[in-house]
Amino acid sequence: MNFKELLNDTKKFSILFVEDYDELRENTREVLNKFFNNADSAKNGEEALQQYKNFYDKESKYYDIVLSDIQMPRMNGVELVERIYAINPLQTVIMLSAHDDAKYLIPLINLKVERFIKKPIDYQDLLSTLQKTTKKLILKNEQQNQSTPSSLIKLHGTCTFDKDTNILQVDNTMIPLTKYEILFLQILTNSVGKIYSNEEITAYYIASNENLDTLHVRKLVSKLRKKISGNCIESVYGIGYRVIPHLTN
Repeated sequence: MNFKELLNDTKKFSILFVEDYDELRENTREVLNKFFNNADSAKNGEEALQQYKNFYDKESKYYDIVLSDIQMPRMNGVELVERIYAINPLQTVIMLSAHDDAKYLIPLINLKVERFIKKPIDYQDLLSTLQKTTKKLILKNEQQNQSTPSSLIKLHGTCTFDKDTNILQVDNTMIPLTKYEILFLQILTNSVGKIYSNEEITAYYIASNENLDTLHVRKLVSKLRKKISGNCIESVYGIGYRVIPHLTN
């Protein structure tokens, strides 16, 4: 392995390592510190979730990678991933998988975890996986930087939604979105100001391999409105919903 190339790929990224076995956690964090700009660790899922939130509060961004064990006290890896995806559906996650973790693998695969690494950890395998992952993140960042201005949709008030990155901002602050909220904003911003019927909205979810009935659409809109300042989403009684465009003077 070319460690110079690896360092060049990883040095700008941050990682959170979650492992309850103290010696393994400290040894692995020491390795990660050699390559990543920021390498933090946590001893269980509960501590990791709090650290994940604290990192965002401090840095105004999420960890680039979360590397986590599955079986841990207080909150296991599956629940941790579910809680993280509820905050940031675009989070890159790598899981450490032991032989007796088989029952957890399908739920994690369904959650679309990025990669799995077998335990006990082979550090060559770990570093190789991290290099592949960071190369993918680099490519993703380059594509985002090349996004055309038309991808940024200005909504009512101070809200913007980037259709390429799926990032919602209010007053230049990124607002965490769930996967269902992202899909909702994607369809409504396909044509800003157009009224999308409940049938069109639910059909869009089905096409995205997700299920959402009319009742849950209303609940989704209610939760989303609490995150957005101003009246960005309008309910048109008996028809559907639309987003209100930004009004220029």
